[in-house]
Amino acid sequence: MDTPIRRPAEQATHVRDLRASDADRERVVNVLGEALADGRLTLDEHSERTTRAYQARTLGELTGLTGDLSPEEAQPILVDDRPVSAFFGRMRREGRWVVPVKLPILALFGTVELDLREAVLQRRHIVLDSLVVGGRVRIVVPEGVQVNVTGRTILSTREVRTRPAAEGPTIEVGGTFLFGSVSARSPKRKFTARLFSRWRGDPPHPPKR
Repeated sequence: MDTPIRRPAEQATHVRDLRASDADRERVVNVLGEALADGRLTLDEHSERTTRAYQARTLGELTGLTGDLSPEEAQPILVDDRPVSAFFGRMRREGRWVVPVKLPILALFGTVELDLREAVLQRRHIVLDSLVVGGRVRIVVPEGVQVNVTGRTILSTREVRTRPAAEGPTIEVGGTFLFGSVSARSPKRKFTARLFSRWRGDPPHPPKR
């Protein structure tokens, strides 16, 4: 998960105007190559879009190159600050996507799953403004990210098993939970990483909060 450089006393950069990385450009170029291979793009179209991809400076410029090639959930980069909602079903957001400063979440007897391992944070402090009734919110964050549940919970459960760093980004889960649950975790470490952690004397599991 990447976090852009924060400019003091300035409004957060719009999600579409965040700078693209070399890895972001390569993601888009790979999709364009697949589209050429199966005939969705002509040679001229592929050449023109590939040139624009390598010249792109922002994430918004990149997303415009693949919008007509695959559905939203299959896009190489997702730039979308709309609320995430699940009604009697499941909504999952993962891969390379931009997390706005404040992201509304609505789970009505449904499950919202947010995978932030490859996400771009608009700011180092993100607020998930949640309204959960009989539903669940599940969050996966990389190591170094802190998750704080500050929302009002009524007959609901919370479980946080992450490995935050002292100066790492913070995900604040606010709002209201009624007959629901919220959980956050970091992915399991590889076997060699667990051995090294035990050698250093680190606790085998992050504490529950």
